[in-house]
Amino acid sequence: MARDRVHAALPDPPIQNEEDNNEAEKAFGNVFAELESVDLPLGTTLRSIYDDQPNAHKRFMEKLDARIRNHDREIEKMCNFHHQGFVDAITELLKVRTDAEKLMGQVTDTNRRLQDAGREVTAQTQEVICCRIQQRNMATTVEKLQLCIPVLEMYSKLKEQLETKRYYAALKTMEQLEKVYIPRVSKYRFCQIMAENLPRLREEIKEISMSDLKDFLESIRKHSDKVGEAAMRQAQQHRTFNSAIAKQVSLGHYTKPVYSLNGRTHTHNGLMFDEDIGDEDDTDEEVLTAQDLVDFSPVYRCLHIYTVLGDRETFENYYRKQRKKQARLVLQPQANMHETVEGYRRYFNQIVGFFVVEDHILHSTQGLVTRAFTDELWNMALSKIIAVLRTHSSYCDDPDLVLELKNLIVIFADTLQDYGFTVNRLFDLLFEVRDQYNETLLKKWALVFREIFELDNYSPIPVETEEEYKLVVSRFPFHDAEIEKQEFPKKLPMSQSVPQIYTQVKELIYASLKFSESLHRSSTEIDDMLRKSTNLLLTRTLSSCLQNLIKKPHTGLTELVQIIINTTHLEQACRYLEEFITNITNVSPETVHTTRLYGLSTFKDARHAAEGEIYTKLNQKIDEFIQLADYEWGMAESDGRASGYLMDLINFLRSTFQVFTHLPIVFFYLSTPSLMQRCSA
Repeated sequence: MARDRVHAALPDPPIQNEEDNNEAEKAFGNVFAELESVDLPLGTTLRSIYDDQPNAHKRFMEKLDARIRNHDREIEKMCNFHHQGFVDAITELLKVRTDAEKLMGQVTDTNRRLQDAGREVTAQTQEVICCRIQQRNMATTVEKLQLCIPVLEMYSKLKEQLETKRYYAALKTMEQLEKVYIPRVSKYRFCQIMAENLPRLREEIKEISMSDLKDFLESIRKHSDKVGEAAMRQAQQHRTFNSAIAKQVSLGHYTKPVYSLNGRTHTHNGLMFDEDIGDEDDTDEEVLTAQDLVDFSPVYRCLHIYTVLGDRETFENYYRKQRKKQARLVLQPQANMHETVEGYRRYFNQIVGFFVVEDHILHSTQGLVTRAFTDELWNMALSKIIAVLRTHSSYCDDPDLVLELKNLIVIFADTLQDYGFTVNRLFDLLFEVRDQYNETLLKKWALVFREIFELDNYSPIPVETEEEYKLVVSRFPFHDAEIEKQEFPKKLPMSQSVPQIYTQVKELIYASLKFSESLHRSSTEIDDMLRKSTNLLLTRTLSSCLQNLIKKPHTGLTELVQIIINTTHLEQACRYLEEFITNITNVSPETVHTTRLYGLSTFKDARHAAEGEIYTKLNQKIDEFIQLADYEWGMAESDGRASGYLMDLINFLRSTFQVFTHLPIVFFYLSTPSLMQRCSA
């Protein structure tokens, strides 16, 4: 059929010569080779047959038929060669057919029996498969639970930490949950819910910690006075201890006398003040520190929380802003603070407590507050403190209150200096307070001097026994060889006011010394302060009291004479006052810058005023005698007797000049000629 289709498709070949036939044979040979060997489409090959020569398809068909016949003959030969073998194979195959059928029966029976036996195995296999699936699921479940259980345990731990207010640990637990545990099981819904709750819990922790911080700030404001009181008590005990050691080391060859100031007993350099004894009793008590009085955990906790949350700067700014506000409130004094020392003490305690807390925060935290911040607060506070103290101290008119204020300022300054704050301006302020203290002392001693002058009888001091004489001499440095030789009873030339005034001058020196102590000044500076205070007392207070006493209308000639005698002895005692100050301060009077007592001019001026007053009063008395005399202008001649007014005048002058014998000789020679001239006139 294929051959017929090919033959029909080829055109009739044209008639050609011998050479053309040979070439055509070769070409057909190549075409047949391609047709038999190539499985590609035959369009190209067939087209070449039709395109080469005219009538090529006819010749091709002839050649193709011949080639087919050749192949058929070869196939026939091959079949004839293998025919007997094929027949034998068919015969053997027929023989095998019976055995094959028998085998088929056996195989079928075996298959049936295997199927019957396999049904039970298959059933058991299905059960095994189900069990294996269950085991696999259980293992998977256990594995997943093992991943989930730590997450649940950590979340439970987180809840417990929140309930016990361990917020910093709770934040650490949150961090572990987010970074380690939740990512392992993030596909589960409960983990997604946990992850969504963590930011909310963080915000709650921030709010709670900030609330705790606000409570702490409110609490620390209430407890600042207790913290400051404890810190100042500790500083005072330390200062008292060092002072006691210094006094024991510097104990000299003599003990300074005891003096009294408003009923209080005081000694110096070796003996303890009553106030100091009270301080020593306090040393037996346990001194509490800021850590003992204040729970700083809210600050630390809040700081850690905000640090972990990456918002530390916000916390630092808030804390510093609030503490600045509290500092301004602490620095506001009470309106009546100047009336009692307790008002000043509460004021100082609050300030010390504030800065002790800040110092503790500075050293117990890393960067919450800085030294620059505390220094800025302190400089602001120091300016306010100085202004407040300068204003309120000016209202004080009680030297004891000013002295207690000075002691509080010293303890206040020493306490803050121990915590690293600069307090030089406070000690400079104490010099202003010292001037105020001296003014109050002068006012107080002016009243003391006036009372002494009012109670004085302006008569020589009578001494009945040697004990009385020694008592007077112990109070006033009086030495007179002639009077010492006299028998008892005898009289000392000065009146009772002289030893009292001398004692009170020493009292003021001691009072000034009390203020000068603990000012961290040298002995020379203290000596200079004492001498200046003494000079002010002599030249202002005592001089004014003497002038007022001399100018009083009821002061008689006898009192004026006694005043002159008293001022003479007080002037002579000034050198003993200088020695007294030297013994207290251990500063040699030969020191170049030592201030000298110039009270001599005070007593000289008082004597000059008294002498002038005596002269005036004598003239007034003589004028009174003359004006009151009853002259007999009609007498013809003298009867040889002096008139009565003249005799009274002479008797008065005689008694008066008898009093003048106790005066210094210079006064007598200066005053007598003028008086005698008046009398002769």
